[in-house]
Amino acid sequence: MRERVIRIGTRGSALARVQAEEVVTALRTAWPHIQVEVVPILPDGDRRKAAPLQSLVRGTFVKGLEEPLLKGEIDLAVHSAKDMPSGLPEGLTIVAYPRRRDPRDVIVNRWDVGFDDLAPGARLGTSSPRRTGQLLSARPDIEVVPIRGNVDTRIGKVGEDGYDGVVLAAAGLERLGWTDKVSEFLRPDLCIPDAGQGALAVEARDEDAEMAELLAAVDHARTRTTVTAEREFVEATGGGCRVPVAAYATECGDLLKIMTMACLPDGSQIFRAALECASDDPVSAGRSAARALELTGADAIMYEARAG
Repeated sequence: MRERVIRIGTRGSALARVQAEEVVTALRTAWPHIQVEVVPILPDGDRRKAAPLQSLVRGTFVKGLEEPLLKGEIDLAVHSAKDMPSGLPEGLTIVAYPRRRDPRDVIVNRWDVGFDDLAPGARLGTSSPRRTGQLLSARPDIEVVPIRGNVDTRIGKVGEDGYDGVVLAAAGLERLGWTDKVSEFLRPDLCIPDAGQGALAVEARDEDAEMAELLAAVDHARTRTTVTAEREFVEATGGGCRVPVAAYATECGDLLKIMTMACLPDGSQIFRAALECASDDPVSAGRSAARALELTGADAIMYEARAG
């Protein structure tokens, strides 16, 4: 294999850099003499700091890394798997899913209490309709308010600016070494995580066989299986463009256990399903999970969203 400096593109936030370094460390462990350069990139979504997150389509942050990847300005792009749209641009492929971190959501709040013990009227910050719908369904007496910013910015608002707490991904706090700030890790049956949450996706050009060979040593089979099933579920349900959907898969022996959810953002309607499928075909498992959820009645709100 010829010697080359591998350029890894990443967003510039502290968390994104830590995620990129996680991939660098895994690469250097597998290939000790490898040369790597991390290239910070500012996607359009990061430039538009004042725009509500709901106005940014899924993949906004990803696209800013895919464009330089397609141009050959970088060799790899490291993304949070949950940020990736179900379809990839022509010419790109996901060459590795490193080992997944904790996929759950967490709350950080001023009282350091669990979700069930929050005072009525407590104001939680999140801009995720998926989290909003599930939490309001469980506790319609609380208030969920939009919030933007990096992880440290959001945590810094707890107790200020009308925020009693925030809802975040556990994996981000784990990677930053901030799990001591967590008030509670939310059970998946309370708040099903986003598809791919906690996992990283490393993207490369289809034609770059060298990157595919190198990253094969970084790919984690169980993570690839579960995230593939979750992403296929999102694809089969129409991408969750207007109706929040979620899927969380766990592999147990030769079985995949998949929990799924669709809801309205105000929590007034929520549908859940769970099923077990063979783990050797995660694509079919994801599609089966989508059909199982639709049979609960979720197809009604999902059809209205697609038509609207």
